[in-house]
Amino acid sequence: MVAPQNIVYFDLETQRTANDVGGWDKKADMGISVGVTYSTGTGTYEIFPEKRTGELIDLLTRADLVVGYNSRRFDYEVLMGYTILDLPHHLPTLDLLEVVEQAAGHRLSLDSVAQATLGIGKTGDGLDAIRWWREGKMMEIAEYCCFDVKVTRMVHEYAATHGELHYTDRFGRRQTLKVSLP
Repeated sequence: MVAPQNIVYFDLETQRTANDVGGWDKKADMGISVGVTYSTGTGTYEIFPEKRTGELIDLLTRADLVVGYNSRRFDYEVLMGYTILDLPHHLPTLDLLEVVEQAAGHRLSLDSVAQATLGIGKTGDGLDAIRWWREGKMMEIAEYCCFDVKVTRMVHEYAATHGELHYTDRFGRRQTLKVSLP
């Protein structure tokens, strides 16, 4: 198999919580505050506010591979509020959460995997981003989301190089997951 020429790492933050929109089955109503990509083809990050969501979707459809963390079950579902495309089935995707879940037998947060694997963690959480949205702090959301994309990229690169990832279990022990990336 030939390695993808342009890998696009991707994450987004929302304007509203699941409670705000009436439940987790209504992700398409959560609204995007900011989406961020990193393209290996250009070597650059790009920040997409809601008004540029169409451009974000176009960029994702042109990627050889889109890499995210919980992208199929969350990010794409939010994005589908802006497009008629069935993104989980339309985009060539590597969802790292699915890889981790398959190896561990349960879901693990990106922060848990990044802390144990790389020694770095996230700088906030999605609820912080929603609070910043309500406060009009777009730069804080963009910085947070950019860092999440960088962490996702580093986790992916580590897994691709070493064939494993790590996490800390509920007893505080560092565990190793053997992972196989497509």
